[in-house]
Amino acid sequence: MCCLRDGYEKTLAIDLLWPQRAIIAARQNESYSGSHRKGKLSGLMLQQRAKLRMLPDILNRRSLLQASGIGALNLWSLMRAQVSAERLPAKQKIRSCVFVYYYGGQSHLDTYDMKPDAPATVRGEFNPIATSAPGVQICEHLPHMAKLMHKVAIVRSMHHNNRLHDSAGTEVFTGRQGPKGDREEFAPISQFFPCHGAVLNFLRKENSPDVAHALLPWLFHNVVDVPCQGGGFLGSSFDPFQIIGDPASVGYKVDILNRLEGLSQQRVSTRRDLLKQFDSAMAISEKPIQQLRSFYDKAFELLDSKTFRQAMQIDEEKLETRERYGLHKEHNQQLRGQNLLMARRLVEAGVPFINVQDFRQQGQNWDSHAKNFEKNKKTLLPPADQSLSALIEELDERGLLDSTLIVATGEFGRTPKINGNAGRDHWPDCYSLLLAGGGIQGGAVYGSSDRTGAYPADSPVTPADLAATIYSLFGIDPQTHIHDQTGRPWRISDGRVIDGVFG
Repeated sequence: MCCLRDGYEKTLAIDLLWPQRAIIAARQNESYSGSHRKGKLSGLMLQQRAKLRMLPDILNRRSLLQASGIGALNLWSLMRAQVSAERLPAKQKIRSCVFVYYYGGQSHLDTYDMKPDAPATVRGEFNPIATSAPGVQICEHLPHMAKLMHKVAIVRSMHHNNRLHDSAGTEVFTGRQGPKGDREEFAPISQFFPCHGAVLNFLRKENSPDVAHALLPWLFHNVVDVPCQGGGFLGSSFDPFQIIGDPASVGYKVDILNRLEGLSQQRVSTRRDLLKQFDSAMAISEKPIQQLRSFYDKAFELLDSKTFRQAMQIDEEKLETRERYGLHKEHNQQLRGQNLLMARRLVEAGVPFINVQDFRQQGQNWDSHAKNFEKNKKTLLPPADQSLSALIEELDERGLLDSTLIVATGEFGRTPKINGNAGRDHWPDCYSLLLAGGGIQGGAVYGSSDRTGAYPADSPVTPADLAATIYSLFGIDPQTHIHDQTGRPWRISDGRVIDGVFG
């Protein structure tokens, strides 16, 4: 952040107090050295005000704030956390959704849709076990979840047409296939369709909490960061607040919430007062600037916010609680349990939509093309079983399960036939989805697959149906339209609500 020279605090303008210049710098992609001269505000300021009138109403707030010195704060969707005790509106059934993503593609045949009567080349090495839901069996390596199936619904007929990670993930995160079809990306491209959290944030922006959409502990990354986790055509203002995981400390980085060294609370308050005085003196009325001012206000509020800052302090949890979710020391495993503990803390902090990425690194995830059974038994299933069950149990114990929907899914399932490397390959034609909380009917099984788990046998479900269900639970009609940057209208979902999982 550009700093005022000593003694000039009340007379000189900096980028924070001259957001006009920051806007122009961001749009021209120029750097601003921060050197300032004492003098009148005519000349340059008049030129800047003239340029401002040419700016569109929709601004890239992230670039503006990086240029103006607030840093990495994404100020539309970012900073507004508070726990609401108000009664939910009549049509709204949930306050929060925790969307757990098992990157790589969890094998439905080795978890929640086992086929013990199928040929050995299909059924694999694992055995089914009974659960707390009568008649429902799941894998023997999911003992914690087996005790909770009376609180969980399984959809065994999920399907779509994307056989590659990027496009499959795009459909799962957005409810739509990417506009370029089934493909992998080898260089960054812009996202088109917005993700679930961005749509919710956009449609509820007038009344949303400080943090409307959080994502942890990293972006879904295949070869590049897959363009499916942000605001898409709604703009980067609706990208999620990213909570970056730190495997070394088994914690989460919160640097963006800290003031710069030497910048006291009193100094921040002085600058905020100066900004207000400047606005009043200049009689600024342009809509973009009015919007930017509101984002500055939210940034200032967040820097003083105790609720969200407290939620980030996962190290304040009792060791017993952290171990309940899983404190794993193995490489690429350290955060898997703690991610869901952080999700619980964010639900308590009032964050409506929380994306949790179970893995990031390609080749070390659920993509079990080889040694499928060894990997699932030793490293994949135990942490997932422990952490997901802990999240369900703790939300239930704290009275938050009914008002929170938990979604657990990969981007697709795995092939019914075991390959020559004792692995299973990509299979989007049929896979399983887990739902808990949010008023779902515990112990329900919706849809079914055929005898080998290859295709839906009845009641097929798509990611668009999942999107429609999520929006509906938040009290939003899935037929609602939003508009892309050309003004073209799009329904937020082309799917239907999965009514069969609700009691």
